Amino acid sequence: MTRSNPRTRLAAWAVVASAFLLASCTSGSGEGTAVSAPPSPSAPSGSRTAIGSSEKKLAEQARAVLAAVPGGQMIEAGAERVDDGVHTEPTLSEGKTYRLDLVCLGSGSARLTFVPADTGTETKVPCDRSVVQQRITVHKPVHIDVDGAEGSTGVIAWRIDTV
Repeated sequence: MTRSNPRTRLAAWAVVASAFLLASCTSGSGEGTAVSAPPSPSAPSGSRTAIGSSEKKLAEQARAVLAAVPGGQMIEAGAERVDDGVHTEPTLSEGKTYRLDLVCLGSGSARLTFVPADTGTETKVPCDRSVVQQRITVHKPVHIDVDGAEGSTGVIAWRIDTV
């Protein structure tokens, strides 16, 4: 029986471990920063397509715009296609105030709404790189929607921070 060199065995284990780690890192959960949401059962199967490289670039640019805006501690953030919109129910503490920052890159506009409506103000979000900021006062669980206007395209990035 031939014994292999300890360095050779170590190198082999390093390759196996690296392959395992690489596979586990690339299959992540997508938590918080998904660029596209899975199709909803009510959406026609052909209405959603794979994210193109131009949308990925827009999402990166939109996140960079928000990263340049000073804020408190981030609670939740993401980037979505304008076609898909933003639909989130963040876990926020009652009685506290937060700040929602939004930026849309592309063409057209989107509409920000809240349930309950007194959480914040319904606002138009232009898809022109402008940062829209909204204070959120939480009295009960909150649902935030940002829906693209008909014909609007691009990416919406958003972030909720403590105040």
